[in-house]
Amino acid sequence: MKEERFKSIQFVRELIIYLDNMLEGFPKKDLEIKRKIKEESYEMLENVYLANITTDLKNRQENLEKVIAKVKVIDFLVNLSYDKKIINQKRFLKVGQRLDDISKYVTGWIKVTVTNKE
Repeated sequence: MKEERFKSIQFVRELIIYLDNMLEGFPKKDLEIKRKIKEESYEMLENVYLANITTDLKNRQENLEKVIAKVKVIDFLVNLSYDKKIINQKRFLKVGQRLDDISKYVTGWIKVTVTNKE
């Protein structure tokens, strides 16, 4: 379980760094999408850290489920950016892979948390 915790934090931090670089070139007319992607990614990091420090398994599971929800929102926003031709396919695929990695590790962490609750 420790590996999932630290891998998840590492993956989210790497995603944020990549997103920050990607978002630099966003056009002014799409600043709302840019703002929302940043906001969701930082909230995702916060939820991973909260899940990491809490000892209450129910609270941990809730925070991890919020991470999965943030992954889906960011995925939607990046997909929208790709559809609007704000980002290219290479960036779209890279973000998608990073989100997939986060989702896999957090899902595994949730399964371990649920198993420990029972």
